[in-house]
Amino acid sequence: MQHRLTVCFGVLVAVLAFSPVGFSQSAQQSKTNRAKTNTAETEKAPATATATTEHLSRDLSGVWMQYDDGTAPGFARMNGVDDRTRPPLTPWGQEKFDAAKPLMGPRAVGGQEDSAALHCDPSGPPQLLILPNPWEIVEIPGRMFMFFEEYHIWRTIWTDGRPLPKDPDPSWLGYSVGHWEGDTFVVETVGLNDKVWADLSGNPRSEQMHLTERYRRLNHDTLEQQIIIDDPKSYTKVWVSPPKLHKLEPKWEIAEWFCASSELQTYDQDVRKPSGGESTEPKK
Repeated sequence: MQHRLTVCFGVLVAVLAFSPVGFSQSAQQSKTNRAKTNTAETEKAPATATATTEHLSRDLSGVWMQYDDGTAPGFARMNGVDDRTRPPLTPWGQEKFDAAKPLMGPRAVGGQEDSAALHCDPSGPPQLLILPNPWEIVEIPGRMFMFFEEYHIWRTIWTDGRPLPKDPDPSWLGYSVGHWEGDTFVVETVGLNDKVWADLSGNPRSEQMHLTERYRRLNHDTLEQQIIIDDPKSYTKVWVSPPKLHKLEPKWEIAEWFCASSELQTYDQDVRKPSGGESTEPKK
């Protein structure tokens, strides 16, 4: 069972997840080098949030981790982008979806999955936002930074009032600006490339995507995140997912986690070969 969970959840993020070092960076890192001073596991999300609007904080700083609301003990369910609310795909989106070899869901086949992460390509939003790994928010005047444990990716969200660029060059992370609407911090991102899926199920992301994230600090320890995808090239309607809760982890540290090609050998040995998939090792 432990190996099964390692396969199902570790492969979601990157090759590193299948090595002892990489797997320690996942949702259960409270016993390893990320939570060096913390041994408590992420608690389950409360049924309801009780904070009142007038007391909500505009300070989002800190290390945040998804609540453990998954069906497997100790794991967070990656439903920040929720398949249950996905609108119909366009013909282009359907073609991309059918060609994808996902890492999770009913279409996933062990050893045959093909994600950008398995080639050490960087991730990007919205997929980057839903993986079961922590991220840290740091605020300075005019900018907000999000530091992700995965691959040590960092993201800039401009808060100096600038507009979104009209014709940005497509990139992995896109171009993001943020502003406050009452107690909600709204992030808008454009200029995303189509090299990353929107989630781990193979749902596409096109260069036309306009991504919106909404964050509210419900109380000191709870951050609410909602992801809204407007991608007319991929989906026939706007994709609005329900809010997802994250827990503040004040004693956690973002650990060093890079994608190394040498880790492909561990992935081959532990996952791809036992499952009958083709090796990623170069042929001699």
